[in-house]
Amino acid sequence: MDKYFIIDFDSTLTRVEAMDLLATISLQGLPQKEAAEKRIKELTDLGMNGEISFRDSLKERLLLLEAHEAHLSPLIDLLKKQVSKSFERNKDFFNKYAESVYVISSGFKEYITPIVTELGIKESHIFANDLLFDDQGKVNGFNEENPLSRDGGKAEIIRKLDLDGDIYVIGDGHNDYEIKAAGLANKFYAFTENVSREKVMEKADHIAPSLEEILFENKINSAFSYPKNRIKVLLLENVHHKGVELLEKEGFTVEEYPAGLDEDELAEKIKGVSILGIRSKTQVTAKVLENANRLMAIGAFCIGTNQIDLETAQEKGIAVFNAPFSNTRSVVELAIGQIIMLTRNIFDKSVLMHQGKWDKSATGSKEIRGKKLGIIGYGNIGAQLSVVAESIGLDVCYYDLEEKLALGNANKMGSLRELLETSDIISLHVDGRPENKNIIGEKEFELMKEGVIFINLSRGHVVDIQALKTNVESGKIKGCAVDVFPEEPKSNKDPFESELKGLPNTILTPHIGGSTEEAQENIGNFVPNRIMEYINTGTTTNSVNFPNLTLPRLQNAHRLIHIHKNVPGIIAKINQLFAKHEINIAGQYLKTNEKIGYVITDIEKAYSDDLIKELRAIDNTIKFRVLY
Repeated sequence: MDKYFIIDFDSTLTRVEAMDLLATISLQGLPQKEAAEKRIKELTDLGMNGEISFRDSLKERLLLLEAHEAHLSPLIDLLKKQVSKSFERNKDFFNKYAESVYVISSGFKEYITPIVTELGIKESHIFANDLLFDDQGKVNGFNEENPLSRDGGKAEIIRKLDLDGDIYVIGDGHNDYEIKAAGLANKFYAFTENVSREKVMEKADHIAPSLEEILFENKINSAFSYPKNRIKVLLLENVHHKGVELLEKEGFTVEEYPAGLDEDELAEKIKGVSILGIRSKTQVTAKVLENANRLMAIGAFCIGTNQIDLETAQEKGIAVFNAPFSNTRSVVELAIGQIIMLTRNIFDKSVLMHQGKWDKSATGSKEIRGKKLGIIGYGNIGAQLSVVAESIGLDVCYYDLEEKLALGNANKMGSLRELLETSDIISLHVDGRPENKNIIGEKEFELMKEGVIFINLSRGHVVDIQALKTNVESGKIKGCAVDVFPEEPKSNKDPFESELKGLPNTILTPHIGGSTEEAQENIGNFVPNRIMEYINTGTTTNSVNFPNLTLPRLQNAHRLIHIHKNVPGIIAKINQLFAKHEINIAGQYLKTNEKIGYVITDIEKAYSDDLIKELRAIDNTIKFRVLY
């Protein structure tokens, strides 16, 4: 290999500045700790940006440290946990190209060598400063004869190495750029996975958010078959920060937008986006998907997916993932709370109290024990509500179009009419399919008992709002709670309008059934992990519109992913091409549904560009991609 990679240590190979960590350790318990740590960070930034000489920065930082030889062991332990994620992912690169990789740092060998050698970098390829200690083991300076202790030191080391080949420098500081400025490197990569220094990036030949980006540029296989930063993620509607963090840590370029977007706005915004994350308000229509020229996956950070045109997404080879269980408990707890509040008429009494009126009366206030709760829709939420409700004394019945096993002592009703006529409390937990529009209307309200409690935590369009209003005003419905509405504001800044405002014993909430910190964090974990697994391995487990296929991790092979229309003969055509190109198949996985086929093939050897072109050209191919 005629390429050499010169890598910085602090904030490049590791996520942190080692001297900042050493300050935290060595100054522990000392009164000057906070001020010293702040000044050390300032000096680091000044030196890295080239605003003061590196030697001045180094000297002053060491004076502030109060460091001792005994502090090095805990420092090393901490640094081992702070190796940059993309470096950890690509240990194979360091082992394979050990002769071509050098670490040249202005930090100190005493803590750099134990970290770097664990990656597979040769000790003879590590160049760094040397600490000096007094008789008691206290750090009292550094070897000022070492070229790396002064400006231009890295360039001096490169000259002495006299490497015969192209030299690529990877770092985050001005002293890394100096190598290129001295005419000793072909390219300087400003490494921004951990820190972005504007003055350094301005001088860079290439900004690299991860090691994969650099390896991709140099046509070297990496842990991922593409640089992750080239995958653009668009997250709408204030997706939980945990989900944002996971996607950013994976190396994706993430753009957040606090509100939903209308169809035209999203149709324009979706261009160039690889992953779309939404919640319940955003409508992903056929028009939007027609403009989604790079879209691979959609994450619904909620339970429902009716806001997404799943059929069109499937036809375009776009996998959709949701979080079917993550906020179940939160919705159930809200339903239980609302049942108690409405049965006791607590909401209206609270409003009167805020108006200065004292209404201490038991009239119309009842216990829920022994009352009959009718659950419409016995999915994840309805079933869990059944269990919790029964545990606090409610008599539970349910109705569902599908055959569902009753939990506990719940009774399955033979018809919706039977449930409506016999229930004291009715709670809706159906999905948002078009057929469910206005499934509860004037006719259904007429069937209900006088004084019924009515709750809708499912979808806004499943209830005829005008009919609901009429029955609340007449007293037929003693109390109702509504969390979802046919028309909802796009953001918290937009006004809320509804015919239900101002009705007695009516609890209106802004679509927050699943909006607890726990639920949103669970969703923020679940959905990104499903998407990342799909992007990284091809696994489609929990996809709502793709054949579900769980795949093993890729081991010493290339993975070819072929999505196609489910027509006869595709798999034969694929395998004929492998035979034609003398490709040995290490593993093959196939699953279909009524519309599409999903074929994964792991191959053991290198392949030609012609093979890829021919696989893409197979009739009825929807999408094709390669994982290394």
